Amino acid sequence: MTMTGLRVVLPVVLCGLLWPLFLWAADTTEADERVRGRASAPLTLIEYSDFTCGYCLKFFKDTWPRIHARYVETGKVRFLYRDYPRADQGPGIDAAMAARCAGEQGKYWTMHDRLFAEGGRLHSTVYVEHAAAIGLNRSAFDRCVKEGRYAKSIFEDRQEANRWGFRGTPGFILVRTNNEPTEKEPAVAIPGAFPFEMFAEEIDRLLASSPQ
Repeated sequence: MTMTGLRVVLPVVLCGLLWPLFLWAADTTEADERVRGRASAPLTLIEYSDFTCGYCLKFFKDTWPRIHARYVETGKVRFLYRDYPRADQGPGIDAAMAARCAGEQGKYWTMHDRLFAEGGRLHSTVYVEHAAAIGLNRSAFDRCVKEGRYAKSIFEDRQEANRWGFRGTPGFILVRTNNEPTEKEPAVAIPGAFPFEMFAEEIDRLLASSPQ
């Protein structure tokens, strides 16, 4: 299934899709800690996710380790994480805020991985325990969380996911790192926690046709 600038590998309703500002421009790796992999990787995979989502946890446990080992660590794919809280308040927002605030101290991915490892059992005590365990400056972390410093950015991520056509989590976009999608070569939308083989098929297809 294709639309202008978007290839959907599985059926999904995409109504009124508006293109977001592309994230693989030069400013992607600025102060944003939510990037894994080399900036020079030919492909970029963007995940829109919620720390309380069971299917997001399934991707984290079953599929992400294989993508990381085969494609990210080998320099073939750069991975970006984006927040898609399913509710406007509650543990999904709180967990996203805790990870963002840990990122201020260079520990975004450490907190991210610990929160997913909780398997959805998230509450304020958990964030405090993990902050202490990973050596965060507690006063700075607590102040960041209390202020809701990243609330606007978190909801902007969700709006961006909606513009891609996603209405649930997780959702993934696969693109060439240095090229905007076109009708001839659209972005690939993977709307769900599908098996590793689905991701590998699409990644390998794009890598095989990458300019040498």
